[in-house]
Amino acid sequence: MSWLNREALKAMSESSKSVKYSIVVPVYNEQESITPFYGRVREVVDNIGRPFEIVFVNDGSSDRTAQVLRELASVDSRVTVVTLRKNSGKSIALGVGFSVARGDYVITMDGDLQHNPAEIPYFIDKLDQGYDIVCGRRMTHEGSYLQRTSTWIANRVLAQLTGINIHDWGVGFKAYKRELLAEVPIYGELQRLIPALALRRGVRVCEVPIHVLPRENGTSKYSVSRKMHVFLDVVTVRFLLRYLARPLHFFGTAGVASIAAGCGIGFWLLYRLLIGVHVMPDHGPALIFAAVLILAGVQLLALGLLAEMQVRHYYQGRSQNAPYEVADILRAESREERISD
Repeated sequence: MSWLNREALKAMSESSKSVKYSIVVPVYNEQESITPFYGRVREVVDNIGRPFEIVFVNDGSSDRTAQVLRELASVDSRVTVVTLRKNSGKSIALGVGFSVARGDYVITMDGDLQHNPAEIPYFIDKLDQGYDIVCGRRMTHEGSYLQRTSTWIANRVLAQLTGINIHDWGVGFKAYKRELLAEVPIYGELQRLIPALALRRGVRVCEVPIHVLPRENGTSKYSVSRKMHVFLDVVTVRFLLRYLARPLHFFGTAGVASIAAGCGIGFWLLYRLLIGVHVMPDHGPALIFAAVLILAGVQLLALGLLAEMQVRHYYQGRSQNAPYEVADILRAESREERISD
């Protein structure tokens, strides 16, 4: 092979590494859905004509999901498979997918065939217009009346607390600029709150209408009880937006207020004692309440200091304290890379 041909193949190999879009898909026990999902996505993105990759994150599936994914990766070098040793939840799976993705933009989808790949161009159009985050908005909602009502209330409360006018926080069909995801901590059930967590960076957010398809295989991983966790996330996002990097400001303020209130009651009781009043018989409950307030304030201050230490430790040793364990990463080698080697 001539030097010129080697250089051309090397250039082709380098260009193949330049991925424009990464489609991150967390899957858990979706063996029947993966192959048709892959086929539909490939058909859409091939028509778009831009470099892309599909990152499947196998979240500790117990069925044949891992085997199906390996077969796909063996025939398509654009498929990357990340396998977690145990089921860690959707947030962790997405975070792992984000760390592996190489594209300039990241599109997240569910692998259960409820998200229609034909709507991917709508998200790409909005990204091309300069938006940082594009959220899908379901035009139809399935489920019971209780599920629909709780979802509507949670969406309204989240929109009011964050100041982001998103009508559907729970949908997993979203698109992001990749650099935003590197600065957003994702754990627990916070995957739906990524736009709120990225708000501090002044992002531009918009919505596109999507149509959720009926589930063809498997069962839903979300019950009514899990959806009720959204209300706890409302408290979490409010705290994260204001006190994520300065928890002592939250706990310290409450602690100082508690200590001040306890000392105020204590000085009043001391004054009553000096003028001849028997404090314990007449004001025993007030004395106990003052002591409790002072003790609680000291504990809140200590808790705030411990939280500050945890924050420092997290940001300084973030890469060494990942809340997940990757079993292996399977990324097929392209034909051009094999030839150039």
